Amino acid sequence: MEIQEPSRVGPLLREWRRRRKLSQLELALRADSSTRHLSCVETGRARPSRELLLRLAEHLDIPLRDRNGLLLAAGYAPAYRESPLDSEPMAMVRSAIRAMLAGHEPYPAAAIDRAWNIVDRNDAMSLLMSTVPPRLAESGGNVMRLILHPEGLAPQCLNFAQVRAHALGRLRHQADTTGHDDLRELYEEVSAYPVPPGLDTDPGPVDPAGIVVPLRIRTPLGDMAFFSTIATFGAPADVTLSELAVESFFPMDEGTDALLRTLASMGAQG
Repeated sequence: MEIQEPSRVGPLLREWRRRRKLSQLELALRADSSTRHLSCVETGRARPSRELLLRLAEHLDIPLRDRNGLLLAAGYAPAYRESPLDSEPMAMVRSAIRAMLAGHEPYPAAAIDRAWNIVDRNDAMSLLMSTVPPRLAESGGNVMRLILHPEGLAPQCLNFAQVRAHALGRLRHQADTTGHDDLRELYEEVSAYPVPPGLDTDPGPVDPAGIVVPLRIRTPLGDMAFFSTIATFGAPADVTLSELAVESFFPMDEGTDALLRTLASMGAQG
């Protein structure tokens, strides 16, 4: 990886500080530094130590991938390794993910990376995606594309406007808070998808009695409703691990629970 000029670290730090809406004084106090020194770092008049950069990155809640970028921009070696998911050091991670996915049966669950690509999924998730064209499920598929593409789950989604607004808002926020170009490109792609015929894009008013935005899907066996949770790994020290999450879907009613168990039984019988 090419090391950038040390002067680049100042503008990068300033960009992250502004993205987090912190003043130089607020950040300096949190990182046990001085406003003057931080100002000199941001303007390129001072070169920060490796230790100060890591402290600043911690208080700015900068993703590990970008912390490495800050260090490289200042002329230091990266602090965090990036291990392929299929590598030997990640064997225990793969095992943990498989246990989480299998343990969630007969409910759908999938492991995703930072760009919402599905890297693993359980059988219930595969059954839920059975009507999706193979090209949308290549290499596991992408959650945002699967939900919003007019040939994906969108035509089956009974509350598409709500789900679309929530998914796009979530993706836009993620792109804004990280500044990652691939997330911005994904947002521009999926937000431009045409709406399937007969579906609306107006989510309407927020349901005052609701506690989550549900995912309501029509299937040949009947309608299903889900809510989801997202779990991440605690205290990651590897870039790949820090960007992994497991999204688990739960039934919102007894009818959905019964249908999922029926689908699991059908799948087990081939």
